Amino acid sequence: MSDQSAPEAEGLRPIARALLSVSDKTGLVPFAHTLAEAGVALLSTGGSARMLREAGLEVTEVSDHTGFPEMMDGRIKTLHPIIHGGILARRDLDSHVTAMAKHRIGSIDLVAINLYPFAETVAAGADFETCIENIDIGGPAMIRSAAKNHAFVAVLTDPADYDTVTEEMAHHDGQTSLALRHRLAARAYAHTGAYDGAISAWFGEQIGDPLPERLALGATRRQSLRYGENPHQKAAFYITGEDRPGVANAAQLQGKELSYNNLNDTDAAFELVAEFSAPSVAIIKHANPCGVASGESALAAYRKALACDPVSAFGGIVALNRPLDTMTASAITEVFTEVVIAPGADEGACAVFATKKNLRLLLTGGMPDATALGRTLRSVTGGLLVQDRDAARTGADDLQVATKRAPSAAEIADLLFAFAVCKHVKSNAIVYAKDGATVAVGAGQMSRVDSARIAISKAADAATTAGETGSRTAGSVVASDAFFPFADGLIAAADAGVTAVVQPGGSMRDKEVIAAADERDLAMVFTGHRHFRH
Repeated sequence: MSDQSAPEAEGLRPIARALLSVSDKTGLVPFAHTLAEAGVALLSTGGSARMLREAGLEVTEVSDHTGFPEMMDGRIKTLHPIIHGGILARRDLDSHVTAMAKHRIGSIDLVAINLYPFAETVAAGADFETCIENIDIGGPAMIRSAAKNHAFVAVLTDPADYDTVTEEMAHHDGQTSLALRHRLAARAYAHTGAYDGAISAWFGEQIGDPLPERLALGATRRQSLRYGENPHQKAAFYITGEDRPGVANAAQLQGKELSYNNLNDTDAAFELVAEFSAPSVAIIKHANPCGVASGESALAAYRKALACDPVSAFGGIVALNRPLDTMTASAITEVFTEVVIAPGADEGACAVFATKKNLRLLLTGGMPDATALGRTLRSVTGGLLVQDRDAARTGADDLQVATKRAPSAAEIADLLFAFAVCKHVKSNAIVYAKDGATVAVGAGQMSRVDSARIAISKAADAATTAGETGSRTAGSVVASDAFFPFADGLIAAADAGVTAVVQPGGSMRDKEVIAAADERDLAMVFTGHRHFRH
């Protein structure tokens, strides 16, 4: 049996003096009152000190504590041996205790600091100099000092932790445990790391180096998930603070907790539907579209999208690029749907969905700009793959006619629609479209001709289920995310009744593919760029 006393075993340490200097002053006054009632002396700076005095608390300014005035527009105030000595001193080393006594350094047992709002300043569109002045120096230094010396010092960087600390102090007669200080230190280093990451990313943009030699990333956990892709995998959802409407900053109005797969699929659906200016709907299953359509209204677009593959749509994700209305909401509830995401919803739509308690409704307040640049990241063993977001758009002027017959205006409209959808289908991607709607999607096959044939087969199945006698692909156009390496994929599409083809071009066998199209009186256009999506 250990001969340690309970306080020693728990690493309990008293708090005699606290330094409070925060940008986000949420909960500061109640927290300071609780500390003061426990006999803790308060140190503070600037606006924090003023707020505490106005609340009737006795506060010592840092400049009075150090005997050294604040200067250089506030750049120099806490960067002083009296402050950092009080934080960093090891109370269990005689040499440190002696140095404190010799230089009249009082211990600081709790540090509550959050940093200048750098990311918020950048997001507000501030100029370069203003952003520079909102880079905190003294704050990160004190946080890191306190976190390093967490054996003796509690460090708080989030107002959400105030109650945790005061509750433990109440339980332990004004002391904190080593276990709590350890957790707070870990949070503190993550906080300063994310802060530095945001500064690094901004600086890279300023000097035209978005992919620097050293990449610093910062993200905040928004949600601990029940599990990842499968129940045996742990997972969490982190947000980076990117100002882009989508699943990361959407408000969930109702429904069960979102899962890892829900989040992934919902993001894919919303990014896809953002490609279109007309009222449009995308239905996603396992990150691939099983139906996409544009129409005169959201309801018309939904019905056209659902018709593409109603079997796969069961248990899928529905994304709209228009606010959700009552009639569209009613149509959606006729099919089991996991998540609906839209820029908004009227009261009637919300009332309809309220009858489906498990259906998740996410509202974003706006649509992402499909042409806006940004970065995407993917992990590989031991590293990260980082690239620009695929923001390429194809317009009618970008199309190069490769065949004897040029496409009609109606064919061009469907070709552009199909190629935009292709951008969001896993490679090898083949999309058949007609009248602004997908009629078949072939995704993720190892061979492009297999994607073409699987899509045809699914279109035939959907037609049979709907009681149709004709071929859905007859009179459609087909889009390929990359060039046809052989003519076989194009021939399969031609046999299914397509009239026009869009593809990037650039194959060694382009002449063979063009000849096959000419033999079948197909119109084929090249875009000059591909849309691989792995």
